Amino acid sequence: MRAIIDPHFRGFEWDDNKAASNYRKHRITFEEAAEALSHPHLERESERKGEARVLAICPLSNQIIAVVFVMRGDLCRIISARAARTNEQREYRQILA
Repeated sequence: MRAIIDPHFRGFEWDDNKAASNYRKHRITFEEAAEALSHPHLERESERKGEARVLAICPLSNQIIAVVFVMRGDLCRIISARAARTNEQREYRQILA
């Protein structure tokens, strides 16, 4: 994973139905995910369905979350947000805490 110390996104977008589904499942809003992405975080890129996706491990209040997003032009499109797994939290703390 690589550290992103000073993140800049021109804006955020998401599918409202997916955001509602994600909140029911993980209790994290996409608005909270967008806020978390504005702080220093870790990123790992992968490809899924022919599209470059990014897994970001970010701080949110008193927890660490994982946000999956894609860049669509200048906009960050949030795909999902959940609590970070134990190994993801450990890696975040080792590198950025």
